[in-house]
Amino acid sequence: MSTVSELKASGHIWSLHDQASPGTVLSTGFAELDQLLAGGFPAHTVIELHSPIGIGELRLLLPCLTRSQASSQLLVLINPPMLIGSQMLQAAGLAVEQVLVLQPASAQDALWAAEQCLKSGCCGSVVLWQSTLSIAQLKRLQLCAQHGMASLFIFRGQQQSQLLLPIALSLQVSPALQGVKVQVLKRRGGWPMAPVLVDMTARWPRLAVQNAAANSALVLSHSA
Repeated sequence: MSTVSELKASGHIWSLHDQASPGTVLSTGFAELDQLLAGGFPAHTVIELHSPIGIGELRLLLPCLTRSQASSQLLVLINPPMLIGSQMLQAAGLAVEQVLVLQPASAQDALWAAEQCLKSGCCGSVVLWQSTLSIAQLKRLQLCAQHGMASLFIFRGQQQSQLLLPIALSLQVSPALQGVKVQVLKRRGGWPMAPVLVDMTARWPRLAVQNAAANSALVLSHSA
C-alpha cells in the first residue's frame, strides 16, 4: 500500500500548503473563470481540458494565448482538428507571425514536438490535441514546461474514465447557450466547486446570434 509521502511525491494528492500562489497564475481573460480558478491558469505547467470538438473550446484559451505573445514568444498549435488559417488567427487577436501550426505524423511525434517546444524557451504557450496520455509522458511534459517556463494546454476529448492524471489542473468543458460550461475535475490545492458558465457573447457577439437562431430552430422543431 502506498504511503502518504509516496502519493504526494507522485502528484496524486496535495496538501493545502501546496496551493499555487497568486503570482504563479495567468488570467484566463474571463472574470468568472478566474474566480473559479483562484486567479487563473497555473503558469509553466500542464493543463488538461476534456471537451468535445467544435463547441468553442479554443475560444476559452484565446485571451490567455494572446497575452502570452506579448513578449514575442511563439504560440504552437500541435495536431489541431480544425483548419487554422491566418484570417482566423488575426480575428482572434493573435500575431500570425508568432504562431506555429504542426501536424506530426503520429501521437508519439506530437508528444516529442511538444517537449521540444516547451523546453526551448522560445514558446510562451503550446496547445496539443492528444487523446491518450500516460503518467510518464505527463511528467516529461511537466518538466519541459518548467524548464522552458512555458504553459501546455492539452485537449483530450471527453472524459472516458474516472482515472485522473497527477496534473495541476484538469477541466471539463461542455457546450452552453452563451458560451461554455467549465467544471474543475482536479486542481492542485483546491476544493471541488460548482461549474461556471463562461459567457463569450461579449467577446464574440455573433455567437449569441448563432445560438439564438439554433435555439429558435429547436423550439420550432418541437412545436411542429
